[in-house]
Amino acid sequence: MTELLQAAVLPPNLVATGLLVFVLLYWLTVIVGLLDFKTVDFHLDAQADFHVDGGHLPTADSDWLNGALAFFNLGRIPLMVFISFVALPLWVGSILVNYYTGNTALLPGLLFLVPLLVGSIFLAKFLTLPFVRLFAALEKDHDGGAVALGKVCTVLLPATADQLGQATVHIDGAPLRLNVRTTGRAIGKGETALVIDYDTARRCHLIEPYSTH
Repeated sequence: MTELLQAAVLPPNLVATGLLVFVLLYWLTVIVGLLDFKTVDFHLDAQADFHVDGGHLPTADSDWLNGALAFFNLGRIPLMVFISFVALPLWVGSILVNYYTGNTALLPGLLFLVPLLVGSIFLAKFLTLPFVRLFAALEKDHDGGAVALGKVCTVLLPATADQLGQATVHIDGAPLRLNVRTTGRAIGKGETALVIDYDTARRCHLIEPYSTH
């Protein structure tokens, strides 16, 4: 164990070790309730518009990016779950490669890290396949139902009609986090809103401003 810890902090392994430590700290904050495991996530419905000053170019959407993210199951599982499955094999691979090559220098370690990262990303795609159906079922149960309709929620991440945000609503005393969009004006963090509908196509709840005054 001591040798493993010593290897982990060697210069060529610092990047991989740092990523693994970040992942471990993230899940620790999730366990103690400081963060939700979907706090950092991808949403595969964004459209990107590109403009040039003094002229116009055809609008370019992000279908190609969405396709790439979907290929690696991003958008189907939380981003941090995917990163977790990248970080561990990357760290193990970095330790083993640098150990068996006798490398203790940073630069060669970074060069080794490139193919290791690519391999870890593809490995994570297959390792996360069992979780795709799990999270799909969870999302269907939570987001697809009508349990939140008509409820008052508190916005956690700002939302607009075009930008996805997050809000929390209490169902039978238990907090439930929702992906939300507004029907009109933007609603900022900490504001109160009313859940009025569920958008099946975009898999999010629709909210509008709500005031008790």
